Amino acid sequence: MKTVLVTGTAGFIAHRVTRLLLEQGVEVIGIDNLNDAYDLRIKEHRLADLTDREGFTFHEGDIENLYDLNRVFEGRKFDVIFNLAARAGVRYSIENPHVYMQSNAQGALNILELMQQRGCGKLVLASTSSLYAGHPMPFREDLPVDRPLSPYAASKKAAEVLTYTYHHLYGLDVSILRYFTVYGPAGRPDMAPFRFIKWIHEGTPITVFGDGSQTRDFTYVDDIARGTILAARPMGSGVVAGHEVINLGGGKTPISLLDFIGKIEDRLGRKAEIVWQPMSASEMQDTAADISKAKQVLDWEPEVDLDAGLDATVAWYLENVAWAGGVRL
Repeated sequence: MKTVLVTGTAGFIAHRVTRLLLEQGVEVIGIDNLNDAYDLRIKEHRLADLTDREGFTFHEGDIENLYDLNRVFEGRKFDVIFNLAARAGVRYSIENPHVYMQSNAQGALNILELMQQRGCGKLVLASTSSLYAGHPMPFREDLPVDRPLSPYAASKKAAEVLTYTYHHLYGLDVSILRYFTVYGPAGRPDMAPFRFIKWIHEGTPITVFGDGSQTRDFTYVDDIARGTILAARPMGSGVVAGHEVINLGGGKTPISLLDFIGKIEDRLGRKAEIVWQPMSASEMQDTAADISKAKQVLDWEPEVDLDAGLDATVAWYLENVAWAGGVRL
């Protein structure tokens, strides 16, 4: 790889992918619309980490807007496109499904159309473990995922299906990555890890949906970024393009939400006061990744265990609490 496009560059995962690519000497063109889906301060914090790095060019724009995207493609030849831009989050997608379909499905379509027009043959697409709802664990990539429980999951499924169409019609080589509960420093403030750390630290009651027994296969963001870059390799054989779905997850024993909260309590030296709320019908009770395909195809497996990852995540929050403590949740 010499020159790549990373969409959603100010996002949680895309920021780490971009930084790692730059450290490897790859030129990165980034695009992000800097929307207010969550507090902009955390996006600006991530973007500031990239701005002065050699080889990085940033465009403020929206992948839903073909004009914005055309400006980014103009005069450039991308070796790989990492489409990591997305509206994420299950609960909010129920309240505003149109936004999710526009960003996650229409945005993916715009990128695919420009790829086939401009001769860019490799796509890495971020997808989600939310598609596996209702299946036995650990989740394997060959399971049928045609019954999504939320507009968010449905929009990501739509993007996956579109990539196959363009693979079939135009020979695009595609890696689809289904991420499992990503956490780490500068994480999304709409996700449980950031919220629980902030609330427990300041003594605010934390809200838990369900009884806390639900489990998640937490995966550290740097492991996810490393796997995402590895997925830029060709998936086909010889001159034949490939189209592969690959899980990136912790791949070990998932942890219950209550045990996860306990680990944060230990690191902050404070007990959480919990407010219990009913679990949404759109939420999955448990997640666990079968990562045998990632090991085989990408030679990837997670390196950062949950304790080390939480140490780094809590440390980042405490170092940045002067502004991170005021982030809108």
